[in-house]
Amino acid sequence: MADPARAKRLAKRIATIVASAIEYEIKDPRLAGVTITDAKVTGDLHDATLYYTVLGTSLNEEPDYAGAAAALESAKGVLRSKVGAGTGVRFTPTLAFFRDTVPEAADRMEQLLEAARAADAEVARAREGAVPAGDPDPYRTPADREDEDDELGDEDAEVTGDRDRTVG
Repeated sequence: MADPARAKRLAKRIATIVASAIEYEIKDPRLAGVTITDAKVTGDLHDATLYYTVLGTSLNEEPDYAGAAAALESAKGVLRSKVGAGTGVRFTPTLAFFRDTVPEAADRMEQLLEAARAADAEVARAREGAVPAGDPDPYRTPADREDEDDELGDEDAEVTGDRDRTVG
């Protein structure tokens, strides 16, 4: 098993090589909006997983995920050759491409957080001017306990005092 630091360096180098090849060397129009976001290499340095995102060509257009996946699959051999030439390792890792869903998950989290903020604001508006249904402070305080001790009769005080005594 290789050093984890070496695997990270190799993953970073592979991501750089593949991103550069997609941008400058491979002439497939389906790869126009593809960006390599992350790369991971297994501990034995035999397999590399690359994560990519696809940007739409215009603001209102949905990205072509299927076309990008097909283009990456067809260019996999060329990209692996470029990785082998650019890294100089004994065994060129196999490449696997997966669409990075982190941006969509982050957008969904932002939507959920915004909904929670709106619900909190609604609760704050409903709470304005509200009064408690019972006592404002329903908990007993030390001052309340002293008042109870004063109210106890002589017999109760003796019994309470017996319990507090230590035998020794």
